[in-house]
Amino acid sequence: MFYSTQSFTNKKCNDHTWCVHDQTRCVHFHSTKKFAGTFFFLVSFFVSTQLFSQSANDAPKWKLGIALYTFHRFSFPDQLAKADSADVKFAEGFMFSKTGPELRDSMITMLSPAGIEKLSRSIKAKGMQMVSFYVMGGNTVDSWKKQFELAKRFKVKYVTSEPPVDMRDSIDSLAGVYHIKVAIHNHWKGTSRYWHPDSVLAALKGHPNFGVCADVGHWPKSGINPVEGLKKLKGHIIALHLKDIAAYNDPTLKDVVVGTGIIDFPEVFKELKRQNFSGYIMIERDAEEQPSNLPSVMQEIKYYKRQMQKL
Repeated sequence: MFYSTQSFTNKKCNDHTWCVHDQTRCVHFHSTKKFAGTFFFLVSFFVSTQLFSQSANDAPKWKLGIALYTFHRFSFPDQLAKADSADVKFAEGFMFSKTGPELRDSMITMLSPAGIEKLSRSIKAKGMQMVSFYVMGGNTVDSWKKQFELAKRFKVKYVTSEPPVDMRDSIDSLAGVYHIKVAIHNHWKGTSRYWHPDSVLAALKGHPNFGVCADVGHWPKSGINPVEGLKKLKGHIIALHLKDIAAYNDPTLKDVVVGTGIIDFPEVFKELKRQNFSGYIMIERDAEEQPSNLPSVMQEIKYYKRQMQKL
């Protein structure tokens, strides 16, 4: 139980030299020296409690999860099991994932409502939440509508994608209808229209249902410093794909374990905190380690938690 120092008064009480009164009780001291020591202890306790409370309130309110593409060599049930064993509560799926033998290994986009319900139950059974799907979309409004419908059935918060330029208006409208944000993702130069933050900013204009999923591990492949990329996209970032890379300006490289490459993650996290970012941080691996990426994911989670303690 905590007592504010402002609620205490000190005076003589009966045969005791000093006592401390609050609203409910009397605490006795038999010497001025003992009283003074206890009083300063209470003050110190009050100050330390306030500092701890302030530190807790200043801690980033980010939601750590895993992009299931990290385990893309496996079917959906195995992807989910591996994410669950990493002890995270949030996941991002991908629409072209295989769904396992019980569902004839169909892609998620081909599932019936019953199949979708089966996957949704498996997610809930793990105590996890599917907050996003990576969607390819397609080249027609109907194909995008179908994937928005699937995303809605999974009750996601947003979809991650790289919308075709000539369909941005239609996709933005669909996002509004389904109340699902579109987080624009970036690959590297030569493979993505959105490799540069300026291209992303241009796509956001006039599209209120668009936001950003910043893949910090892909930016260096195009020579872009991730911290500078985040600064340009301030206020629009819904989520991050968290990955690291061994060098700048080499698009042939696969990612490395977060914290072992060239990205300055302490500065990345400081920038996110400066922006009051409150979204999702999705660990993602493109590399295919054997027998799976799970050990490196566990290493990355530990690294992330250490960095959070330093913020």
